[in-house]
Amino acid sequence: MAERVVPRTRGGAVAPPREHRFRGDVEGLRAVAVCVVLAYHAGAASFGGGYVGVDVFFVVSGYLITGLLLRELQQTGGISLTRFYARRMRRLLPLACLVLLCVTLAAWLLFSPVERQQVFEDVIASALYSVNWQQAAQAVDYSAVGAAASPVQHFWSLSVEEQFYLVWPLLLLLACGIGNRRRAGRGRLAVVLGLVAAVSLGYSVVLTFTEAGAAYFSTLTRGWELAAGGLLALVPAERLKALPRRAPATLACGGLAALLVAVAGYDDTTPFPGLAVLLPVLGTVALIAAGTAGTHPVARVLELPPVRYVGRVSYSWYLWHWPAIVFATAFFSGLPTSLLLLVVLLSLIPAALSHRLVEEYFRRAPAVASNGRSLALGVGCTALAVLAAGMSWNNLPRVPLAEKSEITGARALLAGGAPQRTADALRPLPEKATEDRGRVHRDGCLVSQRDTRSPACVYGDPSSDTTVVLYGDSHAMQYAPALDRVAEKRKWRLVVLTKSGCTPADLPIWNTALKREYTECAEWREQTLERIERDEKPAMVVTGNLATVRSVSDGERQSREESARSVRSAYADTLERLQGADTRVVVLADNPHPPEDVPACVSAHLGDLTQCAVPERTGLSFAPVNRQAAGDVSGARLVDPSEVLCQDGTCPAVAGNALVYRNGAHVTATFARTMADWFDGELPSTR
Repeated sequence: MAERVVPRTRGGAVAPPREHRFRGDVEGLRAVAVCVVLAYHAGAASFGGGYVGVDVFFVVSGYLITGLLLRELQQTGGISLTRFYARRMRRLLPLACLVLLCVTLAAWLLFSPVERQQVFEDVIASALYSVNWQQAAQAVDYSAVGAAASPVQHFWSLSVEEQFYLVWPLLLLLACGIGNRRRAGRGRLAVVLGLVAAVSLGYSVVLTFTEAGAAYFSTLTRGWELAAGGLLALVPAERLKALPRRAPATLACGGLAALLVAVAGYDDTTPFPGLAVLLPVLGTVALIAAGTAGTHPVARVLELPPVRYVGRVSYSWYLWHWPAIVFATAFFSGLPTSLLLLVVLLSLIPAALSHRLVEEYFRRAPAVASNGRSLALGVGCTALAVLAAGMSWNNLPRVPLAEKSEITGARALLAGGAPQRTADALRPLPEKATEDRGRVHRDGCLVSQRDTRSPACVYGDPSSDTTVVLYGDSHAMQYAPALDRVAEKRKWRLVVLTKSGCTPADLPIWNTALKREYTECAEWREQTLERIERDEKPAMVVTGNLATVRSVSDGERQSREESARSVRSAYADTLERLQGADTRVVVLADNPHPPEDVPACVSAHLGDLTQCAVPERTGLSFAPVNRQAAGDVSGARLVDPSEVLCQDGTCPAVAGNALVYRNGAHVTATFARTMADWFDGELPSTR
């Protein structure tokens, strides 16, 4: 506990605390924040930017917590870290634990084993308030793109706040210095918080441009939002109350307008947080400042009893609504927005009950009123959630790992036998499928989104005079295990030049994760094409491409139909550029895209694998731009992997004890290796 320097009056009594007025308008502001977030999660029209409600929560938390700590510093000359952390634990952890336990139980009842495993991992990370870092890592992992929504992914914002609570009082004590903390000026605190805010905002802008997914979840990019609320708490109320009479209403209307513009004007393509977050953050600051300065119409609305009640239960409602949405959509697929909104409204029932019976009970219960018992309660809640998820994880049903000698994969399909109906052994295991990407991926040959140069990735026979280049995105790279074997057999020097999400087609494209034009792809593509022409001079280039890539025109993402036309034309141009007198060009048609998570489905249907097979028409429902581009270029050779992946109109999930897909768009390296003989028969000679 921090050492206290207790100030006394001249008569020797402890200085009386300054009066603190409860802010009903701030409680109402919480209601606005939670409602826009919930509407956004339900897919309500005109709430495309409803995620900014989380930013409102951050500013409010920064304001309230900084004010609380500042008053304690002024009154006692110190901060009781034990009491501060005990209060936070007593206030937040019992309800969070209850929700996590319910999620663990529901996942066990409703989800497949693979899905359960991921949920249990997320529950443990949520209980430890580190799930935001886990999600930041997944956001930059290309293999994780398209993963199913986790019922606890909304805990990321709570993790950010808990990390803030852990650090903030220490930062304030550090800012006050070792000396007389009671007399530490607000100016010194403002300088420190201002520096924190400036560095965090700058980092947010940079990271949002380079890795938008990671920026969204990072505490380091969100810290300035909490600091903004803290800076407002440092402004003496007297100064705000001295503003002109109309200032409160003007500030409030401006702040509310900023929030509404962000809610209605932003969407999932908005680079966020970056600079875009300034609008909701400054709007929230303006609304809180307006309430301090004086009364105004917006505050009177925010202070209405129904609005304040929603604000009071906002924490509980936020915790319950997202699991309700995820489990409802898992049980009833394809729910329309109207029913999702109903699900959100119904989640207010457990929210209200748990607020009263759990949140309020532990906040007031004499049995846990002491700091020691509150800390023990928090540790116990965390341990209980971790233990429940961990025990559930260890009791997942497993299937034996097939021996390599038992794997026939593509050979079993091409032999024309009956589809495999049961799985007594598999490779890879469904829960490990996303990791089955092969040696080429482990060697870093699928360069990341931020990188613009490929390393020296040479396979097959490195000393051969015959060079073959595998060029494209991950849909090309996934067949590297097969081509490596072909290269060894034919004595080729195989050079792998691939980049995440980067089409060989020479045109600007949109990157969904970065939420902007993929400029790194254009730079990498030009350098790679020059390398192929100048240095590699291959006898053959094998190219592959995600057929559903979205192109960009005038800085805007084009529609699927426009993109298909643009990509087809640009791909053909690239093929013509690559094709020379001594270079043959091969185009890989895109593989089928299963509409569901195949490893998860297989883990749930080990006794009847046909439940996970995909109709060929469904899997190939996208525009065949690769096939079309190959047909537009004389001399280009088309190789279509769906001839192996689909038999008699059906694309199986398992073949010859090999799991075919590792996610909804890529085949496993294990299955790809079994395609080597087929590729050997399809690829032309280099002589």
